Amino acid sequence: MGNRHPVDTDDQALIERCRQGDLAAFEPLVEKYRERVWRLACNFLRDPEEAWDVAQEAFVRAWQALPSFRGQSAFYTWLFRITMNVATDRARQRAARGRAFGTERVPEEEWERVMVDQAAAPDDVAMRAEERERIRRALEALPPHHRAIIMLGDLEGLSYREIAEVLDIPMGTVMSRLHNARKRLRQVLGPLLVLVLALMILLAPAVVVAEQTVRFSAQVLLASDAPAGGSRVPPDLEQLLPRLRQTLRYREYALLERYRGQAAVGSSQRFSVPGDRQLEITPESASPVRLRVRLLRGSVAEVNTVIQAAPGAPAVIGGPRHGNGVLIIVVSPSP
Repeated sequence: MGNRHPVDTDDQALIERCRQGDLAAFEPLVEKYRERVWRLACNFLRDPEEAWDVAQEAFVRAWQALPSFRGQSAFYTWLFRITMNVATDRARQRAARGRAFGTERVPEEEWERVMVDQAAAPDDVAMRAEERERIRRALEALPPHHRAIIMLGDLEGLSYREIAEVLDIPMGTVMSRLHNARKRLRQVLGPLLVLVLALMILLAPAVVVAEQTVRFSAQVLLASDAPAGGSRVPPDLEQLLPRLRQTLRYREYALLERYRGQAAVGSSQRFSVPGDRQLEITPESASPVRLRVRLLRGSVAEVNTVIQAAPGAPAVIGGPRHGNGVLIIVVSPSP
């Protein structure tokens, strides 16, 4: 196919640093493409939790395979190809488990039969909900190779050539599959087909993410041996002080900042922290609650860890030096 889609200049610089062993240079690439990779996996597997695992594995594989990336396609198409390979493997494993336990998918030749009646009044709220459900089920009933084409072409907006690069198939096959996939949808959905592209985003990540929103609280303490500026440690954290003093050996603890926030699985929320820092919290899972916590100072991640916690059981994370002590981050999910 030739170098028709050269690597983005910023991506190329980061890739070169990664090849030299700079792991920190991979973080901006993850940040840039994380949501698109997760959305691609989520639309393919229709399971947000498994999609997050696929996204994680795809980035790990991408890091390991970077020495073999020649820049003959855009980095994101190369990354999408890895993602689709991982997602396809997961789908096969899930199908095998389904056959073993008697929960396999409806056979393709019977997929039209699982659709609800098409006679729906578009201005009726209940009917609109039914229509959305029909579209969701229609997309799920598509064979995986057809659903992948719809996702890449109509949702992600990739060109025929880019789709061919991602799926490693001829461009003529891309055009043929996309035509057939749309035809199958049209046979079932009829006039509703015009709603598919607008609702695909809502049906997969957006609706699911809305149900997978995690609320949390975060508190930043300063631990030191001398009285420090800040507020007194709140009552809900006082029970932690004996353990902190025993573990960290600092005598004094003061509250510097306190935050409450919420974020959908796969998205992040940031808060300003003393010392020109940013506290970034990203839910990776809602059940159980799993949060990635990063403390950033410029482009440097001074803290980068994943915690699993429950309401009433805060996680305590040791941070970098600040002033005459060190920062302590206490994170807890909210009910």
